[in-house]
Amino acid sequence: MEQYNIKAALLHLPDNPEIIKQQLQECLLRYDVILLSGGVSMGKFDHVPGILDQLEVNNLFYKVQQRPGKPFWFGAHANGVLVFAFPGNPVSTFMCLHRYFLPWLTVSLDIPPSPKQYAVLDEEVSFSPVLQYFIPVQLTLNNKAELIAKPLAGNGSGDFANLTEANAFMELPLEQSTFNR
Repeated sequence: MEQYNIKAALLHLPDNPEIIKQQLQECLLRYDVILLSGGVSMGKFDHVPGILDQLEVNNLFYKVQQRPGKPFWFGAHANGVLVFAFPGNPVSTFMCLHRYFLPWLTVSLDIPPSPKQYAVLDEEVSFSPVLQYFIPVQLTLNNKAELIAKPLAGNGSGDFANLTEANAFMELPLEQSTFNR
C-alpha cells in the first residue's frame, strides 16, 4: 500500500488582511491543498479573494450559480497548491465541501464515486432566481419502494440546526425554477 506523508493544520485567522496574507503565504509553501471557510463573499471583512489574487493564486472560478454556496471560490497557485475557499455560512460550507472538494478528493485518491440516487419530490418546490438549488430533504421509502424526498423548510444558509431533520440534499437543476411532485 502506498504511504502518504500527510501534513495538516487548523488555523483560525482574524479579519485582518495583513495576518491573512502572511498565514496564507505560509500555507502556500507548506500544503498541497488549502480549504478556507469564510471571507469570500462581498462583505466588509471578506478579504480572501483579493489576498489570494495578491499571492498570485490563479482564480479558476468564483461565484457559482447555486444556492446555498454561491460565493464559492476555487483557484490554483503556480506551485500546484489548490485552494478551495468556501462561503462562511455553515450550510454553504457544508454544501460546497460535498459538491466540490470531496469529489475532487475521491478522484485524486482513486476512490470510486458513490452511485447517484434519485428520488421523487413529495410536494412542489419553486425558487427564484433561477440557480442550481440544493435543498435539504428527508428521504423515505413509500409502499411501492420509491424513494420520496420531503423538502425541509429552513432559514437560509446560516441555519445549520435545520439540517438535524435532513438525511440528504436534493440537487435541483439550473434550467428551471419550479419542480412538480
